[in-house]
Amino acid sequence: MKRIESVQNSLVKHWKKLGTTRKERDKFAEFLVEGFHLTEEALKKKDLIKSLILREGVDIPADWDVDDVPQYSITAQVAKEISETEHSQGIFAHCAQPEFTEEEQQSWSKLLLIDAVQDPGNVGTMIRTASASGIDAVVLGKGSADPYNPKTVRSAQGANFQVPVVRGDLLEWVVALQKRSIPVYGTALHNATPVHEAESREQFALLVGNEGSGVDPILLQQADQNLVVPLYGQAESLNVAVATGILLYSLVPKN
Repeated sequence: MKRIESVQNSLVKHWKKLGTTRKERDKFAEFLVEGFHLTEEALKKKDLIKSLILREGVDIPADWDVDDVPQYSITAQVAKEISETEHSQGIFAHCAQPEFTEEEQQSWSKLLLIDAVQDPGNVGTMIRTASASGIDAVVLGKGSADPYNPKTVRSAQGANFQVPVVRGDLLEWVVALQKRSIPVYGTALHNATPVHEAESREQFALLVGNEGSGVDPILLQQADQNLVVPLYGQAESLNVAVATGILLYSLVPKN
């Protein structure tokens, strides 16, 4: 195990930038996860892990398979430098962002399309819900929070390693899915069908939008059907992540 003691170490600077800047994450197609749970989830996709990083005095659980995974021991000062949490557990995984072939993307038949949702917590929660509900993949459109932002990753609670997440042009995705006879459901407050009246489907794409302005009207015009979650109380709207959970569980087949 290699040991790093200086915050001026070039690798430490890189780890820190992965946690603080999207530019660094995009440039190297890498990201950093922190904590025992997220690191354990990352190990389930071992081929994505570039290294494990351990604060001095922190041990890897005996039942973890870490054979052939490079490991670094760091001081408490270095751990503080790269940590994004107030009470760090002192364990990190330096990971590569997964890539997906065209063939893999063509196999996805239940998708969540996210249009310009800006809050990392909301995006992470939706990725987590997509994984839990059996969605094949999540597509993030322009203006959406970075799926590898530390706040997104923490909110997703390991789902980044469970369900494919890609970024792309949502209009192109909608057209391509419809060519494959996969219906696209938009979400809107007006001129929309209550979600409980929609039939569950083995194949579908759900399109959800920005916290304030909703789905881009151009995208909504392309949808096969627009859905709404009825509001029975006094609230004017639902949090987008909550609404997404209700919609996904309404559309996914119950089997």
